[in-house]
Amino acid sequence: MLQGPHAAGPDRPLLLRISFRSCVLGTLCLPLLGLLSCVFISSVYHFDDATGTHCHCVLQVSNYLPSISASISLSPECHIWRACIGLHWAPRVLVLYSYTKLYRCRFGARSVERTLSAFCLLFAVCENMGLLLLTSVSSTEAYAVHKAGFLLFICSSLIYMLITCRLWSTITKQYFNPEDAKSHRWKKRLLLACYFFCGFAAFFYWKHNMYCQSGAYTMFALFEYLLVFSIMAFHLTAVWDFRSREIVVVSLYEDRHF
Repeated sequence: MLQGPHAAGPDRPLLLRISFRSCVLGTLCLPLLGLLSCVFISSVYHFDDATGTHCHCVLQVSNYLPSISASISLSPECHIWRACIGLHWAPRVLVLYSYTKLYRCRFGARSVERTLSAFCLLFAVCENMGLLLLTSVSSTEAYAVHKAGFLLFICSSLIYMLITCRLWSTITKQYFNPEDAKSHRWKKRLLLACYFFCGFAAFFYWKHNMYCQSGAYTMFALFEYLLVFSIMAFHLTAVWDFRSREIVVVSLYEDRHF
């Protein structure tokens, strides 16, 4: 359970107590380290397979960076990535649940913000479903399904971040707090960065597929990395949103001494 004060009383022994900050950092480190590991292994040991495209096969266009989809589709990279996403999924749901409770507490009966918070929850769930789909089905197994999962993940992430910035704009106006203001400020910066990187990634992906231009696929992969890292950084702002919170696990059974 997520608590502010210590929830374990004398009759409920404490089993686990961890700061929300540590939970968020640990949750984000899993996909970050998993992705970096997959890109490194693919670039060093499976470079030709990871960077090979139809342009390379037909026109011998050189590529210098593997895309994320290519990096997580090979072995053992796919197993590393799936393990990291599987381990990070449960804490991610906990963070999502915590945001839902936070918005319900902050906005009360405000109909517009309550509706937006419901949409925020919906797109956050879609983001997680897209991530699980693109992780479970690699691009080499079923490209259309993997692509659908990736598009669901990216589109849901961008909409989720946009709604979140709108909600935190209201929060900072109602309850001004330096930490909330800093969180809102970084959320807006990272939102703009995500849209910027997404636009350039889409542009270079189009150029690669339409013209097989040299360097287009490499630039697409670079902006794809930056986009995903920016999405991770956006979620990292939760350390400011729940700065004084703790995750406390207590026993359901009373501690009776005989």
